[in-house]
Amino acid sequence: EGVPVRNRKPHVRHPDWLKVKMPGGENYTRLKRTLKASKLATVCQEARCPNIGECWGGDAGTATATIMVMGDTCTRGCRFCNVKTSKSPPPLEPGEAEATAEQIASWGVGYVVITSVDRDDIADGGASHFAQVVRQTKAKRPSLLIECLTPDFNGTSGLDGVALVARSGLDVYAHNIETVERLQRTVRDHRANYAASLRVLEHARAAKPGVVTKTSIMLGCGETHDEIRQAMRDSVQAGVEIFTLGQYMRPSKRHMQVTRMVPPEEFDMWKAEGEALGFKYVFSGPLVRSSYKAGEAYIKGFLQGRVPASVGGVADAS
Repeated sequence: EGVPVRNRKPHVRHPDWLKVKMPGGENYTRLKRTLKASKLATVCQEARCPNIGECWGGDAGTATATIMVMGDTCTRGCRFCNVKTSKSPPPLEPGEAEATAEQIASWGVGYVVITSVDRDDIADGGASHFAQVVRQTKAKRPSLLIECLTPDFNGTSGLDGVALVARSGLDVYAHNIETVERLQRTVRDHRANYAASLRVLEHARAAKPGVVTKTSIMLGCGETHDEIRQAMRDSVQAGVEIFTLGQYMRPSKRHMQVTRMVPPEEFDMWKAEGEALGFKYVFSGPLVRSSYKAGEAYIKGFLQGRVPASVGGVADAS
């Protein structure tokens, strides 16, 4: 008998607009060398982000790197995310805040995004840890611009945790609604929800007037145009000033399927509509991720004629 032949599914090629150039350039090479010498892993590298060349190779002051604190294991299981999950992740590393701040301050970037997994196993969800990383980093390098992409702290410290991080000295408070309202339970963990995420964004601004807020959604999850427009309107109403839209890409067969590949022309349309709605800055494109060229967005959108929330006084320790 012959060897049975497997019926393999034909390889589905991604459209040309999802292809990127190999990263390179003087700034990229310098930053890669600097980060390699540090012990911190960046989300840019770990997630194999397609935009690493653009973000790391940004102009002076706009080069952006994203790191993840509080471990690499999440207590939630969103259907789009490839991060490891567990009900009981390893405890926080003692001294992580100081060590992280020390290394971030030594990097040759003008802008850093600090994000984390959800830690529902910790009493305050990790809010105080998050805030401590920011305070210590700013103390070591006050000129560094810091964006925090936080969990919702729902079920732990709640809005008190949001306020703690918002007052820590950061420049941008980011929290992603991820998708339109109807698809929240399909896309996100059941402990996350649309209204709670909008409250996080509203409360960050209320807790620290002048702080810039930011959110992001993925397209290709089954949303309609009307639902995208409503999500944008709801975000504007919540005071969000930076909004990003990108293509959902399925990490593995275990994750939810992509419903469609959204063409660049449609992303251009959403950028125009977002700007017309009143967002200060909109990044919209197939390869855009929530931290895409974050330094450029902030500097172009806000530092021209606006003083960052962290300038002019010591960060609130409350």
